[in-house]
Amino acid sequence: MTTTLSEPHTSDIQFVSDGFTIKGYLARPARQQGPVPGIVVIQEWWGLNEHIKDIARRLACEGYVALAPDLYSRLGYKVTKDPNEAAQLMESLSSQAALRDLNAAVGFLKQQPFVDPAGAGVIGFCMGGTFALTMATHNSEIKAAVIFYGKVPPSESFKYLLCPILYHSGAQDGWVTKQEVERLRQGLVELGRPGEVITYPNASHAFFNDTRPEAYRREDAEPAWRRTLHFFANHLR
Repeated sequence: MTTTLSEPHTSDIQFVSDGFTIKGYLARPARQQGPVPGIVVIQEWWGLNEHIKDIARRLACEGYVALAPDLYSRLGYKVTKDPNEAAQLMESLSSQAALRDLNAAVGFLKQQPFVDPAGAGVIGFCMGGTFALTMATHNSEIKAAVIFYGKVPPSESFKYLLCPILYHSGAQDGWVTKQEVERLRQGLVELGRPGEVITYPNASHAFFNDTRPEAYRREDAEPAWRRTLHFFANHLR
């Protein structure tokens, strides 16, 4: 699912959070005229790998400035393909510290002269999807949140949602249960919160990750991406 439009401008960046140097990957539209909305891209448990960077580039090709912060910066900037090591990294990650780093990423992004400071979006995958959903209940600067197969927090947190959400789930997901997804779907309706939950009947976990042939489903990933772009266009433009 690599980018096919004119390649965006990309750079490795860093910013400070709690005195720690947080690294990241920034992608900008190739032919940008004036400030455009910014989107924070949140990694899976593998780390800030090429798949996440490619998603940032794809968003830049659609006219956004995308920043993918390295949530493992405090752990030594790790990237792995080993699920056992990935699990250890995720378990070692402090959720509160990660949220502070993500909030700092939003602040860094909005400070850039080529980014519209009116508001930012967030998109996350797996572990990053969990953080994206959490950010939607904690950070008022987030105006739209897209979640791909992230764990669903306790239902009482739904009343704190500060922005519209779009949640993508696979019905065959072995990590995020159908009960969690349905609880989110019902909670949005009962509380009158803006959001949509899309379930892909034949998709499993990580169906959007085209670097994992055992999980990737093009027939679900492509409509999920179209819905994502439509959602961001509606809420960030």
